[in-house]
Amino acid sequence: MATTARVPSGSTKTDPVEQQVKQLNAPQTPLIIGALIVGAILMIYLMTTQHISQSLLLVLGLLLGYTLFHARFGFTSAFRRFASVGNGQALRAHMLMLAVAVTLFAPILAFGYSFFGTGVSGYVSPVGISLLVGAFMFGVGMQLGGGCASGTLYAVGGGRSVMLVTLLFFIIGSTIGAAHFSFWTQDLPSFEPISLATSTGLGYGGAWIVSIALFGLIAWITLVVERKKKAPKMAALPTTSGWKRIFRGSWPLFAAAIALAVLNALTLMTRGAPWGITSAFALWGSKVAQFFGVDVASWGFWQGANAQMLEASIFADSTTVLNFGVILGAFLASAAGGLFKFTNMNIKNVAAAIIGGLLMGYGARLAFGCNIGAYFGGIASFSIHGYAWGILALAGTFVALYLRPLFGLSVPKSKDSFC
Repeated sequence: MATTARVPSGSTKTDPVEQQVKQLNAPQTPLIIGALIVGAILMIYLMTTQHISQSLLLVLGLLLGYTLFHARFGFTSAFRRFASVGNGQALRAHMLMLAVAVTLFAPILAFGYSFFGTGVSGYVSPVGISLLVGAFMFGVGMQLGGGCASGTLYAVGGGRSVMLVTLLFFIIGSTIGAAHFSFWTQDLPSFEPISLATSTGLGYGGAWIVSIALFGLIAWITLVVERKKKAPKMAALPTTSGWKRIFRGSWPLFAAAIALAVLNALTLMTRGAPWGITSAFALWGSKVAQFFGVDVASWGFWQGANAQMLEASIFADSTTVLNFGVILGAFLASAAGGLFKFTNMNIKNVAAAIIGGLLMGYGARLAFGCNIGAYFGGIASFSIHGYAWGILALAGTFVALYLRPLFGLSVPKSKDSFC
């Protein structure tokens, strides 16, 4: 995800987001009003043309984007901090998020709880060459592109101009990945999908225990590495106090972790599947390609259940609606804090955004999702592929640390300077 604004004491380098939050500004009221109007219009349109679940998903997406921005909840930055200087604070927040998520997902998946009686299913995908290559590509791409899937959306909503470039090429890369999907998933070897709950005999109770133990182990490892490397702590952001903190200033990482897990569980019960992002990018790009005469319907990715998505309106796609909500929610959070401002672009960061976006888009298709669909959603669904995704994305992060300087992007070099 986009570089978080939490920085250690003594840090000498900041990115555009960090520069925006040195002080709390007055709310940007005209922008807030404009966003509310846009949100209301979209809500009315969804209520009059789509199932009621789409309207609820727009609200959930808005809350997800609002949470991501207020906490600067990072995936990209969390991996980079740990890979470079050993700071694992954000990764421990990930483990808390996942612990809450599996606790909520277990009964929902076990008993099929849903709001509209449509049934529920988690994200359980195969582990094979496709996933390993795709997750590694995504790990490299998110470090060059400046954010992961959710980070790209919330950074666009927050006004980071270069992330519009990342998003555009994320869509292009995802579309190319959809075109090549059959080769990677059918022609190359892979194992059958493995669920800790349904493939091992553990059941959801046993899978929950194993998952909690794994999260605890990972959190402990981050503490060991942190102490060994004497990694600095992240400094808190300027913020208000009391109830006003809900709307302005910084949210604690642990609060955001819990909120994201709860919102993902509500998403699961609303649409029958966990939160996802990148399938919508493939849909948008494929519809554009189809408009220009490309026979995208013949691609393997658009066979079976996906074929109906290609023919329907994008507003019938629940992932699309969630994405629009995330951008709008981040925009509202940014404007409420007086932080919305378009940032500068240059040749180097645009080049990094292009390459990073392409790698993430293509990698996400190969890996059955991104940091949200594969990592967050996969692990919360008790799927082994979610853990494999995280390991390979972290490996890609290590490689990307050597590539970032080529594009003028900072790389933490000492315990006193990291982003």
